[in-house]
Amino acid sequence: MNIRSLTRGDGVVIGAAVLLFIASFLDFYSATGLDLPSAWDTDIYRLVLPSIFLTGFIAAGLLVFSRLQPEGRKLAGLPLSAWGTVLAVSAAWAALWSLITSPSGADLGAGSIIAFLATLVLAGVAIAGSKIPALAGKLVPEPRPAAVPPYGGQPQPGTGYGYPGGQQPQPYGSTPQPAPPYGGTPTPAPGPQDHSGHQPAPAPAPAAEFTPFWFAVPVARPLFGEDGSPTPIAELAPGTWYLAVDQRGPATLIAQTQDGRRGVLNDTSGIQRG
Repeated sequence: MNIRSLTRGDGVVIGAAVLLFIASFLDFYSATGLDLPSAWDTDIYRLVLPSIFLTGFIAAGLLVFSRLQPEGRKLAGLPLSAWGTVLAVSAAWAALWSLITSPSGADLGAGSIIAFLATLVLAGVAIAGSKIPALAGKLVPEPRPAAVPPYGGQPQPGTGYGYPGGQQPQPYGSTPQPAPPYGGTPTPAPGPQDHSGHQPAPAPAPAAEFTPFWFAVPVARPLFGEDGSPTPIAELAPGTWYLAVDQRGPATLIAQTQDGRRGVLNDTSGIQRG
């Protein structure tokens, strides 16, 4: 069972079932001078308990359980959600009928009113919950992992602990740079010179380090071994976050799955970065 498959509509169904359970312990009808019991007293309410409350509980259970099971699961040839919808509508109709046909001389109690509202919400979500965007969203959103710094990465300049202005200590034996005036730009120290008195050409800047990042694929894509084998070692599924640990060329990534396997992702088109 995957609790992340539940929607906000399923959360409303669970709330309606809890409200219906509370209503079952309240007075179903009230009358002056009489202490009428709750729906659990079957000597007076022989049909109220099974037709409204028990039917509503079963309907809510089937609606939520159908979301936690594979879509192909059926009962007597019908999906579990279809059974839950039929029972939810039946419970709402029985609750409405109990309001219309209240005994003469008796008033509606809190139990009957709350039971009707709870079953009405239950039936409404069962029928149209998947068509309302506010109810069709995920009840528990997918976790969004934070970006992971590169292995062995060093802190950025300007963040040295204990040095004014983030200045780092100079290597032993080097020429210290003069402190610039407030708001000024530091002047670089003169570099070494050759015998002709000219400074050598500066060394080329090192290549930019690859920073690992999380990503998700739009469709299922194979992950091949780093040894160049044509047989995939895993398949990346949409909706799951994977870690890109290196890059080979402009459109090839070295990806790591959640179980620690690493491989080459040749198709990086349309990926979503975390």
